Amino acid sequence: MKLATKQALIHKFDQPMAVMQPQKNFLLSFLNRRSMISCRLGFTLLLVAGLFGCGYLTTPGLQASNLSFGSNVTPIRSIKPEQEQQDITVYVQGKVETQVPLLNQWAYQINDSTGKIWVVTNQPNLQEGQQVVIKGKVRYKSIPLANQEFGEIYIEEK
Repeated sequence: MKLATKQALIHKFDQPMAVMQPQKNFLLSFLNRRSMISCRLGFTLLLVAGLFGCGYLTTPGLQASNLSFGSNVTPIRSIKPEQEQQDITVYVQGKVETQVPLLNQWAYQINDSTGKIWVVTNQPNLQEGQQVVIKGKVRYKSIPLANQEFGEIYIEEK
């Protein structure tokens, strides 16, 4: 009996084992491929639509019509002589009204809707009527006359 059992076991393991392979359902694989393609196509269309849709959005403060480049543009009326002691850098935006040549520099009077201020710069090419954005330090020149202060605030471009 031992011999018969041994031969039966050898005979059983000697044969190649049948590996269970999954049955492929043609309809199921077709639908799976089709849904993958439609998913990719949908994602691509969504991505393209999103990219084109972003072209019509504006960044807050970025308006091409009046050259506003950011919310950090300081209105001229809010510039005070005290800012000169704090060594504050400001951005001023407005229209060039007057230009005056100085020794190795230029002075331009800039006007926005809130006021006017002089800007001292090395730029010789600004034209009257041109819209500009100037970055500079607030300066104050004291002019005392007959016990009165006639000082002037100006911007020195850096």
